[in-house]
Amino acid sequence: MNSWDAGLAGLLVGTMGVSLLSNALVLLCLLHSADIRRQAPALFTLNLTCGNLLCTVVNMPLTLAGVVAQRPPAGDRLCRLAAFLDTFLAANSMLSMAALSIDRWVAVVFPLSYRAKMRLRDAALMVAYTWLHALTFPAAALALSWLGFHQLYASCTLCSRRPDERLRFAVFTGVFHALSFLLSFVVLCCTYCKVLKVARFHCKRIDVITMQTLVLLVDIHPSVRERCLEEQKRRRQRASRKISTFIGTFLVCFAPYVITRLVELSSAVPISAHWGVLSKCLAYSKAASDPFVYSLLRHQYRKSCKEILNRVLHRRSLRSSGLTRDSHSQNILPVSE
Repeated sequence: MNSWDAGLAGLLVGTMGVSLLSNALVLLCLLHSADIRRQAPALFTLNLTCGNLLCTVVNMPLTLAGVVAQRPPAGDRLCRLAAFLDTFLAANSMLSMAALSIDRWVAVVFPLSYRAKMRLRDAALMVAYTWLHALTFPAAALALSWLGFHQLYASCTLCSRRPDERLRFAVFTGVFHALSFLLSFVVLCCTYCKVLKVARFHCKRIDVITMQTLVLLVDIHPSVRERCLEEQKRRRQRASRKISTFIGTFLVCFAPYVITRLVELSSAVPISAHWGVLSKCLAYSKAASDPFVYSLLRHQYRKSCKEILNRVLHRRSLRSSGLTRDSHSQNILPVSE
């Protein structure tokens, strides 16, 4: 194994570790907080988190074994099952992000009727459609025997070994990525552009009120005036930064792999095996970044993490104090006798 393979293997191991810990923490927060579970986005987050964990414990280790061994990491049946999961989980992840963006759009554009428009039942229907949509393509690929080990990506995924099926497989791959990656990207852009438009409108209204207040308060200290203006500037940038993070992580993680899959269909452009594995690692890295982008950096999840940590530390302190009392009593008993 050369230095490139060792670096890619290290990247995979790091991605697995971060993804496993962060997604497990999101699950703990969901189990701990009833307030989070009562909200409709919790279903989308749960669906995304479970898919990320499944990818972390099944697909990533097999890809790591493929990178290290430079051959199929498992038998034909297991590799087909892993390829089925890889295709399903990739589409499910992209569509779950689109569902979360739709939820944000409804919450921001229709705040007064949000609870009526986005109930738990509606969220469950959206998750059911996401599963049905994502299952369609791996099921068709399984029926056509287009699942197996792909040497370019060192992983079990979509592949076709028969030259006479090249055109059909190219059409299938193009339709799959159009209805998963491209569709989700269009939904993300449309919904978050609407959210950004509404956020900027509200920022302008707040800015007008702030400036009118500053004009009326003649005796206000200059430092207070500067802090108000700085907060006004941060407020304008906050929504843009969040939305660019949502769309940016989606593109950075998925676009290289999708473009590589489409370019691969053209035999005129040779693709390095190292780049193929790297693009697959970038797609896997979405499972590690999702918990931070969509969950752990939000106030409710941070509060839940603090409560879980305090409960664990409280239990440890109780155990340590109990052990201290027991040892103290044992030391006193011989003296009393």
